[in-house]
Amino acid sequence: MVTITFYEERAAECRQQATEASLTNVRERCLSAAEAWDNMAARLKKTKAYRDTNEQGSVSTALAD
Repeated sequence: MVTITFYEERAAECRQQATEASLTNVRERCLSAAEAWDNMAARLKKTKAYRDTNEQGSVSTALAD
């Protein structure tokens, strides 16, 4: 299973590659990839928060019944 940490590590790697790149187009490509990895991490964080909220609601409902 892919984790938030995995996405964040890939983004950091891309940023590092961007700082090491001597060509502008390579640097831009690396920064674009880093942004995509960041977006995937953010999406996974939102999904996790949504699932946690739903699970808590389901547990509360089950206990109330």
